[in-house]
Amino acid sequence: MRMRRRKVEEGIRPRESTKDWAKVIWYKGAVPKQAFHMWIANYDRMPTRVRLASWGMLISTHCCLCSQFPEDRDHLLLTCEYSVVIWKWALLRLRPSGRLFCNWQELLSWLKSDTLQAPATLRCLVAHATIYHLWKQRNNVLFNSTHIPPESIIKCIDRDIRNTIHARNRRKRFLNYLPLWSH
Repeated sequence: MRMRRRKVEEGIRPRESTKDWAKVIWYKGAVPKQAFHMWIANYDRMPTRVRLASWGMLISTHCCLCSQFPEDRDHLLLTCEYSVVIWKWALLRLRPSGRLFCNWQELLSWLKSDTLQAPATLRCLVAHATIYHLWKQRNNVLFNSTHIPPESIIKCIDRDIRNTIHARNRRKRFLNYLPLWSH
């Protein structure tokens, strides 16, 4: 009976193959609201100013955080001077070698890599928190006209990561993350 039901379900709605990015967005231990933002960002569906203008809205397309370049996903979350300050701090904490990300594919590639100093799950925690707080700050500037310095956002990201690690410290995967993050 079960096999028959499964075949009917597959006929109605066939499953797609697993996406290569799924493990860096929907992993065990992810904070749901941050994973959701990461998922929306991955599909490039965040309502950035460039995207809103493409829908016919008569708004400026300049970035809310730096006012210099068009606000699209890659600029806002990766290459904006405001975002770069935050990413430099995060990457310094994880001690990776290399440079900042120029586009979304570079970020996804970095998230999939794994080292003893910066395990993939810890990288995902950091990326999710960073993307979430950058988007939150963008909305804060756009809707509340409140500019918060990057250092305050860094403190929020650090607190979120520490809280997430503490909340999951009984899971084997998260046991050694606090010393790696705190160093």
